[in-house]
Amino acid sequence: MRHSASWTSRRTAPWSTCLLLLCCLVASLPTRAAELLLSAEDSPAVRGFVNQLAERRPQDEVRFLPLDQLPPPDRLPGSSRLILLGEKALEWRLSSTSGPPTLALRISRIQARRLLGEKRPNGVTLLWSDPQPARQLRLARLLFPRAQRIGVLYDKHSAFLLEELRHAAAPLGLTVVGQPWPDQGDSRPLLSLLGNSDLLLGLDDEDLYNARTAKSLLLTSYTRQRALLGPSVSFVRAGSLASSYSDQADWLATLDELLDQPPGHWPRAAYPAYYKVMGNRQVARALGMELASDSELEQQLVAGEKTQ
Repeated sequence: MRHSASWTSRRTAPWSTCLLLLCCLVASLPTRAAELLLSAEDSPAVRGFVNQLAERRPQDEVRFLPLDQLPPPDRLPGSSRLILLGEKALEWRLSSTSGPPTLALRISRIQARRLLGEKRPNGVTLLWSDPQPARQLRLARLLFPRAQRIGVLYDKHSAFLLEELRHAAAPLGLTVVGQPWPDQGDSRPLLSLLGNSDLLLGLDDEDLYNARTAKSLLLTSYTRQRALLGPSVSFVRAGSLASSYSDQADWLATLDELLDQPPGHWPRAAYPAYYKVMGNRQVARALGMELASDSELEQQLVAGEKTQ
C-alpha cells in the first residue's frame, strides 16, 4: 500500500505543478480592453479631456461622440463604459432605464436633486462636481481653529444640504447656522447671518452664488470682517478666502481608479478621491491672517482626513 501511494504521488505532482503555472500565466495576461465612450456637448476642453484619458489608459479603446450624435442609451453595447460630462448628458442617459454602466461627471448635488429628487438610477454613478461639504468644514476648522458658528445661506434648492452639513459639523465642534435667502436683492438675511456667525460657507448654488451676487456678498462679508469659504475656485479668484476643489488631473486620477474596477463595484454616488486647495492671500491679509501655501493647506487637510 505504501508503494502504491508513493507511485500515485510521484505521478500527480507534475500535473499539479503544471496547473499552478498555467493559472499564474493566465492571471498575468492583460485584461481585455474596454470600450470607453465619452460624451458631452462638444468643445475643445472636452476633446482635451478625452485625449488625456486616452493617454492614461492605452489598454482601452477610448472614443468620443458629441451628445447630439448619440443613439438612445439602450441601443449602445452593454459591454461599453459610458463617461458623461455635464447635466445635459445625464438627462440623455436618464431618458432610458437601461444602458451601459455609466459614470456621470460635472454634476452638482443641486443639479442632480433637480433632475432626480432623492432617486439614484441603476447603472449610473454620479460623481459630484461641488466641493465635499464635510471637507469644506474641515478646511474652515483648519483656517479658523476658534470658530464655532458657520453661517450658510440657502434657498429652496439647497436647503436639503443643511442636514448633511450639521451632521458633519458636530464632530468638529462646529454649529451650522442656516439662513434662507429667497430674494438675493434683499441684503437683510445676509446681514443677519453675518452678525450671528464666525464665517460664511458658500454652497454651490448658482441662484445664490453667481456673477450678479458676488460683489454684494464679498463686500458685505468683508465689511463685517467675516471670511467666505468656497463655493468654487472662481469665487476664490473673485475674493472668497479659500476652497477645496478637484481639477482635471484629479478627475482623471479618480476615473482611472474606478475604471480599473468592475462596474458592479462602482458606488452609486461619490466625490472625487483627489482634490486640491486654493487660497486668496490678498483677502487673507485684508482679514489680518497669514495663509499657508496651497500645497501646505492641501497636505494639512489630507492629514486631518487620515486621522479621522
